[in-house]
Amino acid sequence: MTASTASLEQLRRCHFAVDLGAARTRVYVKGVGLVVDQPSAAAVNTRTGALIAVGELAEKMTGRTPAFIRVVRPISGGTVVDIEMAQRMLRHLLGDKIRRALRRKPRLRAAVCTPHGADPLAQRAAIETLVGLGARRVELVDTLIAAAVGCELPVEQPEATMIMVCGAHATQVAVLSLGSIVTAERIPVGGEAVDHAIVQLLRHQHELMLPSQSVRPLQLALSGNGLTAQGPTSTEIHGRDVATGLARSVRVDTAAVRDAIQTPLTAVLDGIGKVLRDCPPDLVADLADRGIMMVGGSALLPGFDQMLRQATGMPVHIAERPGECAVQGLGTMLEGRIEPMSLHSTSSD
Repeated sequence: MTASTASLEQLRRCHFAVDLGAARTRVYVKGVGLVVDQPSAAAVNTRTGALIAVGELAEKMTGRTPAFIRVVRPISGGTVVDIEMAQRMLRHLLGDKIRRALRRKPRLRAAVCTPHGADPLAQRAAIETLVGLGARRVELVDTLIAAAVGCELPVEQPEATMIMVCGAHATQVAVLSLGSIVTAERIPVGGEAVDHAIVQLLRHQHELMLPSQSVRPLQLALSGNGLTAQGPTSTEIHGRDVATGLARSVRVDTAAVRDAIQTPLTAVLDGIGKVLRDCPPDLVADLADRGIMMVGGSALLPGFDQMLRQATGMPVHIAERPGECAVQGLGTMLEGRIEPMSLHSTSSD
């Protein structure tokens, strides 16, 4: 088992790779591709301990179950907080067919993403989760590197690239050059903090409680020009009245929603500022042209990219499928499709 970031040579020997996210879990099998992309949730019967559902179905059950069924999330902020439950969830998500195919491999090897600066306990939890699935050796890969490879940034070149991984629990920002991280910052604010800000706004201003599933539709209602002043002025939201407990719908002013989510997003801007301040000036000059690449599920937050453009004055791009970048990056490394930059020593004639 390794507790250091793996080399490309070690990753080529791996048979499968896992991206354990707070919101979604993704699994890539070498030679097959992405086989699992499901919410990191499991529904458990607390009386018997039996697993009732995992993934999409468990997510749908959130807030809709009788008292003896509990929906748990074994992964929080990219760290496995319940190893046994994470193993059970992964077993079910993979299914018998894929598990049988993996078990046939001699000395099964796995790769897993860990957040930048993850402490040894978090690394150990990720390793043990995959060892429980039969992996004999587990390689750790920094999420920032995997995501940069996944969205085809020229990470191995001697030029700066800036990547921002927008997760559910945290946002990670880094400047990469020559295949390594030059400076990085982990900001404990993610998509969930934004959701929470919206829920609190509706509770205080409109005395409306939102079901856990309906923050996303509110964000979608704001999409397009959502978080900019050109967007729709108001949108209708359904929820439950705090006082009476009855269903009620209100028209919400989108400008108020924009203000509410500015607070968590300001922390992200501070983090970007710190990374740029710690970065050598030559690399910052590269970034002025190339800008920031946004990946991760929360990168699609309506108008977030425009807000970053205004605040930094740099170009901001969102990856094509931002949520899948890290796992596709792992896949690229497993399949050996990335070449490290080779430095040929000059021979004197």
